[in-house]
Formats: sequence, structure tokens, C-alpha cells
Amino acid sequence: MTTVPANAGITGNVLFYEQPEPLSPELHGKIGVKNMEGPFGFAKVGHAIPLTVGEFPTAALTGPIIFVGEEKMPISVMGLNAGENMFLRDDGLFEAGVYVPAYIRRYPFIFANDDQAQQMVLCIDRKAEFIVDKGFDQPFFEADGQPSQYTKNCIEFCNNFELERQRTANFVQILKDLDLFESKTATFTPSNPDGSPGQPQKIADYFGVSEEKLVKLPAEKYIELRDNGALPQIYAHLQSLLGWDRLVALAIVKQFNAQQAAAGKPPV
Repeated sequence: MTTVPANAGITGNVLFYEQPEPLSPELHGKIGVKNMEGPFGFAKVGHAIPLTVGEFPTAALTGPIIFVGEEKMPISVMGLNAGENMFLRDDGLFEAGVYVPAYIRRYPFIFANDDQAQQMVLCIDRKAEFIVDKGFDQPFFEADGQPSQYTKNCIEFCNNFELERQRTANFVQILKDLDLFESKTATFTPSNPDGSPGQPQKIADYFGVSEEKLVKLPAEKYIELRDNGALPQIYAHLQSLLGWDRLVALAIVKQFNAQQAAAGKPPV
């Protein structure tokens, strides 16, 4: 493992990471990670989580997979309101059956750009709640300064994540080259007190694959998507969009339970 100086020029603002530091025995040789019963509390503010293409089929069972921004980054939607992950409980655990994206599972590790050295370096978020200097269960380094087995496992996970991230970029580029993206809008139609449909409300604007463009692809292009493995991921994305209804239903239940709690009544 390459040691980098403490003043390495780490750049970039990344979701969840408040104080990324290059991992080194000089800085982190006497600290480590404390096991927590609810380790995902940091993700409570993550309503939209970056996703890699290999995660599409499983993540589609939890909620919508959308594409955002000019780069068309794939996102797992885990909440309707900014800063609120609807699937994460107050105790720092996800609801049963919810897929936890690899982006969350790799925390507090991350690769970051070192502008001075023109390379990627492995960092940890020093502000992570479970990184402590006393009473830790997993050290980052052994007494001889070598990475611990825990750190080695995390490095391997981060390396695999980077490979999947590149594979995802290639997948998105294929969709761009075939002009398969279109702007989409998720809406919700509430009910009026008398039971009649109310005015539709916009939930989100995003990019998604156009089913119309997909079915109009030339046969040879469609076969290419099938053969390079992109087609199942496309259909997983399209199927996931049914998950908007699930998020709306969860939001209604949460709002109702909050009103019940305010009135001193039990939740549903």
C-alpha cells in the first residue's frame, strides 16, 4: 500500500464524506473502526444514492433507478425529499428486504483524486462516527505499519467498486450513443376528501430509457445490447420505475404515523 503525505491535494465533494483523509500508518496507525449495531446512520441524509450497473436487478426491487445530470449518473431513489432516506430506520439499520447500495457499504473508504501526484489514493472519512482512537474492534494497520486484514478487505471492495464504476460509465455511454435517453417526470395524484382524484403533483424530473426508442432500434443494435449484457440492466431500470408508487405509499404512511404520534395514538 502506497503511503501518501498528509497534505495530499484531495479534491471533490462526495455524498456522506465530510473529512476525507489519505489512509496512512502515520495518520491512522493507532485508530480503527468500532462495531456498531446500527452502522448506517450516516446514510439517513441520502435520498438518492449512486448505483453501479451490476446492482440494477437487485436494487430494482427496492425503488426507482433513474439517471441524473449531464453525465446521466444512475441513482437509486431512496426518498422523495432531499435529506431523507425513507428506508433507513432511526436505529441506523435498513428496513428488512431493502437493498443497500455498494456506495453505502464501502463507507468510510473511498478513492479520491490527488491532484499533486496525479493519481487516485485511498481515503477514509475521519468524521465517520465509528472511527475511534480507543476501544476499536478493527484496526486500520498492524503494529508493523502494514494494512490489517480488515483494511485489505476494504481495499479489495473499493477496487471492485471502481471497476464496476467504469463498467457503469461504459453502459451509460452505450445508451447515449444509441440515443435511448429521454426526459421523464414522476407524478402523484392525491385523492380529494370526497374520494375524487386531485391535481397531479410532480415528484421528480429525471432521465430514463425510452421504451419507444428501444423497440425501434435496428435489429442488429438490439442484438448487440443483448449480447453485451446491457439489455437485462435496461429492463431492470424500466421495471424499477414502478417503485415510485411504493415511495409515495411509504410517504403517506409515515405522514399518517407522525400525525398519530402527535395525537398520542398508535401508528398503523
